[in-house]
Amino acid sequence: MTAEFKPSIGYSELMLGCGHVRKKRIKLPDDSEDFQNLVTCDINPAVNPDVVHDLDLTPWPFIDEEFNEVHVHQVLEHLGSQGDYEAFFDHFNELYRILKPGGIVYASTPAWDGMWAWSDPGHTRVISEGSLMFLDRDNYDDTGETTMTDYRDIYHGDFKVEGVQEVNGSLYFMLRKK
Repeated sequence: MTAEFKPSIGYSELMLGCGHVRKKRIKLPDDSEDFQNLVTCDINPAVNPDVVHDLDLTPWPFIDEEFNEVHVHQVLEHLGSQGDYEAFFDHFNELYRILKPGGIVYASTPAWDGMWAWSDPGHTRVISEGSLMFLDRDNYDDTGETTMTDYRDIYHGDFKVEGVQEVNGSLYFMLRKK
């Protein structure tokens, strides 16, 4: 964590894997076009993030329920590896932990069948619309009746999928903390 970083007060947003970007890529109709109190995080200190951190290392250096919004675009496919369900749930547990109640994750990844899903040598997993169903605890109600694996022993979050859309080879989705 960089020395200047201080926990935010009031409404706050976090951009994970920010690179050089400092603008919203997804927003709800009532959301502001601009960030109100943005904190940036990246593994690369050269992009001048507020926090330098490798997101594969958990826990992340943020306090519980700190952010109203977390923006994570074209980053989640670089974390963990395909089939590593523990890392998958570690990352989503962290997103859940750092969001305030009712907070939203705004995310995008390459679509599972898009050109970039496995073309980029740094991509280690694919997240599909089907992957998101494991993040809503209501979907576990039929465990034992379907082939859905029960991950409730390692997944402690509970997100409602607010929206999913595939556009130009990318999957965009919003998850609201219940």
